Amino acid sequence: MFLFKLLVSALLPFIILLLLKLIHRSRHSSQEHENSPPSPWKLPIIGNLLQLSGNQRSLSKLAKKHGPLMLLHLGSVPVLVASSADAAREILKNHEPMFLDRLKSTNLIKITYNFKDLTFSPYGEHWRHAKKILVHHLLSHNKVLSYQKVREEEVTLMMGIIKESCGSLVNFSELIFSYTINVFCRVALGRKFESENVKNLIELSIVMIGLFRFEDYMPCLSWIDKLRGLDSIMENHHKKVDKFLEAVIEEHLCKKRRESDKGESCVVDQEQHFIDVLLEHNEDDDTTSFRFGRDNVKGLFLDIFLAGTVQTFSSVDWALSELVRNPKTMKKLQKEVREFAQGKPNVNEEDLVKLKYLNAVFKETMRLHPSPPLIPRELTQDLNLMGYDIKCGTKVFINTWAIGRDPTLWDEPDVFKPERFLDSPIDYYGGHFELIPFGTGRRGCPGIHYSKTLNEITLANLVNKFDLALPNGENPEDLDMSESSGAVIHRKNNLFLVPTPAFK
Repeated sequence: MFLFKLLVSALLPFIILLLLKLIHRSRHSSQEHENSPPSPWKLPIIGNLLQLSGNQRSLSKLAKKHGPLMLLHLGSVPVLVASSADAAREILKNHEPMFLDRLKSTNLIKITYNFKDLTFSPYGEHWRHAKKILVHHLLSHNKVLSYQKVREEEVTLMMGIIKESCGSLVNFSELIFSYTINVFCRVALGRKFESENVKNLIELSIVMIGLFRFEDYMPCLSWIDKLRGLDSIMENHHKKVDKFLEAVIEEHLCKKRRESDKGESCVVDQEQHFIDVLLEHNEDDDTTSFRFGRDNVKGLFLDIFLAGTVQTFSSVDWALSELVRNPKTMKKLQKEVREFAQGKPNVNEEDLVKLKYLNAVFKETMRLHPSPPLIPRELTQDLNLMGYDIKCGTKVFINTWAIGRDPTLWDEPDVFKPERFLDSPIDYYGGHFELIPFGTGRRGCPGIHYSKTLNEITLANLVNKFDLALPNGENPEDLDMSESSGAVIHRKNNLFLVPTPAFK
């Protein structure tokens, strides 16, 4: 033991000197490539991972020091972070063809059925075919209009639940999440499912997408993933999701098999829904080499299921939170909505186009709380970007959260102020890079119209029919606005409010 301690004591100074040398070399490695974007100092092996404690917030903090285009190293993986509207325009518009691929992670292989979805699939034949089906059969303007009856019925049901709870504490986060799940299930599947079970599957899927794995960034430490049991965790979750999707598919195949026998009942109605459209494409197409198999059906459906529920819920939840936190803004919105509603049971969708302040509220909400906060891409060839040399294979993040709070673009960027959009041409359809919560270009989110309509009709009816207050006379300014971390940013804690009827 004495000899061991003596040996350690003798070697310790040399170990310390070696580590300091490695750190010094890492700090100045960016100088070796004069045309590389600015980079913060990094540690051996792990790179800049320890500097990313808070996801988009920590990225924004680093960007303030190193510039709107900076190069990080997450383990052995180079990652370019764009934190300005100009940098986003260069990547997403001026050089879009080179940034059409998404990031690939080990977690996504299971969740997307080996990238057979739309969001994370490689740019190519599958992506084009899947997007065409999705837009034409679920998200076109006429299709979204056709869902009006579903939205109206589900809004009425939610208003009824709130009315019965008036005077009591209501978990609005849970209520809105269940409502968005019900709307999506009805338009895509033809009926509602047990919302709590579906909600658990959705939440766990989002967690799995954003789960950090050493394998993706430091292959030499992939053994840590095995010690953490990540493979078994992913497999167990995948089995639960697959069981749900298989049940959905079999239910709709049952409908088709029973069409010729009108005497037997079927659990779904006779209207064709999006899942039926996907199943119709579950055959070889003689005109192309593309095959839309069963895993394609599952991957694409799960993809839009997550996007059509989580992102929509998150926007309404954040909008309601900001309004409660800013009572003057809430009163201004209520005044606009109630003048148009004129005592009608519900706000009509035809009224939405007239509600300019409502539209401004959602623009401001998505500026401060974009979902997702980071738009991921991957460079497919070497490129000189804004004077810097970027290597093929570099991962790219567009930090929409930082762009939305850029003081050079926005007056009082951290203040919730919808008025800034009333006389502004800026919208979130992808043409203005100051506000791109849905992305832009070919890989922009195709569900903007679906999300916008559902968001606005939901919030309009909530503020029209109810006055909302924090429990126990809490000060609105003290409302907890903590954010979750991960692929989609939502409230860290649920929003509890006390509703009272606005009209007797």
